[in-house]
Amino acid sequence: MFGLGWPEVGVIAIAAIVIFGPKKIPEMGKALGQTLRGFKDEMNKPETTDRAAWRQPLPPHLRRIRKSKME
Repeated sequence: MFGLGWPEVGVIAIAAIVIFGPKKIPEMGKALGQTLRGFKDEMNKPETTDRAAWRQPLPPHLRRIRKSKME
């Protein structure tokens, strides 16, 4: 576990409780869990939907911008 023993983990936990307070830590854990879950869901989505979006033709107003940048 990154070279940390139980005493070091205990010190870090106590420091977190002192800094953030016992009420804030569960909220932070919940937010972290939701973020990681959302990231995992995005990583598990099939890539075909993303590739299909890239293959669609550009709208006319974007085609003009793209052509002017290529010149």
